[in-house]
Order: sequence, then structure tokens, then C-alpha cells
Amino acid sequence: MGLSDIESLLQKTSRTFALTIPCLPQPTREEVGIAYLLFRIIDTFEDAVLWSPDKRDKALRDFIPLLDGPAAASQALAREWAAAPPLIHDGYQELLARTPYVLERLESLRPEARQILRAHVARSAEGMASFVARTKPEGRLQLDTIGDLRAYCYAVAGIVGEMLTELFMLGRPGMQAVAPELRKRAAAFGEGLQLVNILKDARPDAAEGRTFLPRQAPLREVFALARQDLADAAAYVDLLRQGGAEPGLVAFNAFICKLAAANLQILRDEGLGAKLTRLTVAKIAAEIAATLGVETPKVALRA
Repeated sequence: MGLSDIESLLQKTSRTFALTIPCLPQPTREEVGIAYLLFRIIDTFEDAVLWSPDKRDKALRDFIPLLDGPAAASQALAREWAAAPPLIHDGYQELLARTPYVLERLESLRPEARQILRAHVARSAEGMASFVARTKPEGRLQLDTIGDLRAYCYAVAGIVGEMLTELFMLGRPGMQAVAPELRKRAAAFGEGLQLVNILKDARPDAAEGRTFLPRQAPLREVFALARQDLADAAAYVDLLRQGGAEPGLVAFNAFICKLAAANLQILRDEGLGAKLTRLTVAKIAAEIAATLGVETPKVALRA
């Protein structure tokens, strides 16, 4: 039980974060792992292609009060979600079934971290619900403007960046000098990662009825926004170094940042849907590990 179960769920539900979370020092490592799983639960409700928009909205709103109650209070809902899964993905289905366990682990965290997770997960769930409410009854969602896109990215990823920043501050008084600049860039870091994911997954998302690329904005404007966001992300990583963050914490952020920048380049070169090879991912991981003196994240070169 404990962290090993969290790691098992991460392996089944994540790619990038399952690689990078082990870089983090404790207790941040466990806190970020549990945070990822909580966000993955609400992401699964938002992405629930097998559910109606009303059922997605209800699941998101039902989940929020569970963050403040005893873990056992989630058992009935977890059984309900497992009985009629929101989408076809073994890892996500297992995670929903194990919601009481994840909430139990949330209860075990130091109080400051628990408060940060609860507040930010609830905000994100509320933001996701506002976009689910815009989904047509047949499951179709189309964003119109860059403003719509940025609001969506903030709800699903910018808030994550803000949450991580607050977790990074805990127990690290030396980082207070760079805290204002980190907070200023936190949402942009998350937005940049989400924009890369949207460009990468544009075709399968559209096939499922969700078009996040705004119809009233040229694609070049989305790429320009992503480039600016990832420049802010790189500055964020530099600020962590200046603030004296541990090498593992810097590596966690540097790996995610460089991976997104490399993916954005290949999307520009090869078009929407392009993805990095596992060999390229492994090379980026090895380069960052060598630079920061940490263990190289284990990238599987074969499926």
C-alpha cells in the first residue's frame, strides 16, 4: 500500500508524469503523485465520451464535496462510475474504482499540502464543468476564440501550474525570493503544456466531437501563444535553480518543459498530430539528468 500503490496508478494513467514524478524529493513527490491522480479523475469525467454532457457535469460537481469529506463517503459513487465507465481505458477505469483509496491518501498528507490540493482540484473541476455545460447534447464542443481557448487551458492546466507552484514553495524558505516570479509564470507553464496536447491530439479530439482549436483564430496564433508560454516555462525552470530548488525538483520541471518545446517544434515541422519518438524522449531525459546530476527517467523504447 502507500506510495507504491500511487506509483502503480500513475504508471497506468500517465506517460510523462509517471516518468518525471519519481525525480521529485519527498514529501513533494507523494503530494504531486496524489495531485496528478485527483486531476486525472476529473479529467476523465470531462473527457467522458460514453456519458452525456449532463452526466459529466453531475460527476464533476459530485466530486468536489468528496475532497472535504471522509474517503469512505466516495464508495457509492466510485461503484456507480465503475459500473458504467465514462470511457474505454483500463487504467482510468481502475482509477475511478479506486477513488476512495486516492482520497484516503489525500487525507494522509501534511495539512498545508492537503489544503492546496483540495482548493485547486475544486477550482479546476468547476472550470471543467463550465465547458461541459457548453457541450451540445450529442457531445459536440467547439471553441470559438483565442479567449475561449485560454479560458479552457486555464481551467484544465493553468490551475495545475498554480497548484504545483504552491506545493514547491512548501518547506523551502529559500525559494521565497523567487516566489512572485514563479507565481507570475505558473499558469502560462500549464497553458503551454495544454496547447501542445491540443495540437498533438487535434484529430482524435475532433473525431470525438471536441474541437479546441478556435474557429475564429488562425493556427499560427495558437502556435505563437504556445511558444510564448513555453518561453515562460523555461524562465520558470531557471527561477527554480536561482531559488536553490533541489536538482530533482528542477529536473521534473525541466524535463516537462523541454519535452513540450521539442513536441511543439515537431508539430510545426510535420503538422498536427505529430509526436516525438520514444528515442527522442529518452535523449531529452538523459540530457537533463546529466546536466542536473539526477537519475535518468526510465523511458521504455518499445511499446
